[in-house]
Amino acid sequence: MNISKWITRENGELWLTEEDRDNLKISYRVKEIIHEEQSPFQHIMIVDLFDFGPSLILDGVVQTTSLDGHIYNEMISHIPLVTHPNPKKVLIIGGGDCGAAREAAKYKEVERIDMVEIDEAVVRLCKQYMPEVSGNLSDPRVNFIFADGIEYVKTKQNEYDVIIIDSSDPVGPAVGLFHQEFYAGAKKALKQDGIIVCQSESPLFYMQTLNNTRASLKGIFQITRTYLAVVPTYPGGFWSFTLASDKHDPLTWRREWDKEAKYVSEGIIKSCFVIPGFILNKLDK
Repeated sequence: MNISKWITRENGELWLTEEDRDNLKISYRVKEIIHEEQSPFQHIMIVDLFDFGPSLILDGVVQTTSLDGHIYNEMISHIPLVTHPNPKKVLIIGGGDCGAAREAAKYKEVERIDMVEIDEAVVRLCKQYMPEVSGNLSDPRVNFIFADGIEYVKTKQNEYDVIIIDSSDPVGPAVGLFHQEFYAGAKKALKQDGIIVCQSESPLFYMQTLNNTRASLKGIFQITRTYLAVVPTYPGGFWSFTLASDKHDPLTWRREWDKEAKYVSEGIIKSCFVIPGFILNKLDK
């Protein structure tokens, strides 16, 4: 019997099945459907999964889980923030689970974190039901702006030290966040020595998206670096992030690492830019 489009009952047990393209299905045993609603933008579920705990599901796709959500959020936040010598103003586009903002708030020198998320419901539900990821974020430096990130950056110029593009996959509300036009607009919102970072998808299954992202950023920034992490709940495990700047190169400039984190360490900061040969051979091709 179907409970919803993505959750079925099998032999008395509930299973969430995520489909990746037409080639891969990943099934998770469900302990409890905590909350479910349809927002103006997407279908949202908070589901308690065996092993992974309370998890955010958007349109049937696992976005983050209480077990491993810290890996993604730490990697997309700390790498650019530790690369910049003095980040004071940070813009996060997307990031509705609040995890990236939570990590950015660990930097005392950061004076303001503008978090632009199109869907208010995602923030509300993650703060309520996923404290392991969101920390029920209430830092006064975090300014929640419920708006379209693409339109928001058009209103800013020379304002941010670091921009973190924490988008979901390039479908639905997030599709425009992967276009060069958007990156060009985001660059105008950066200060001259600013840093931008985005999640650039799986280097195993979405190499074309990664290469398109790199090409777009290389066309407008002097320095472009891709780095990797292993996030168990994402298809294939491997996940990529791409950082760009006109001044700061994470390979040659690093601040002292002194933040409390579960995944990121001084060793991870150095090693995450080491790309395995089989992926390196496909970059920019």
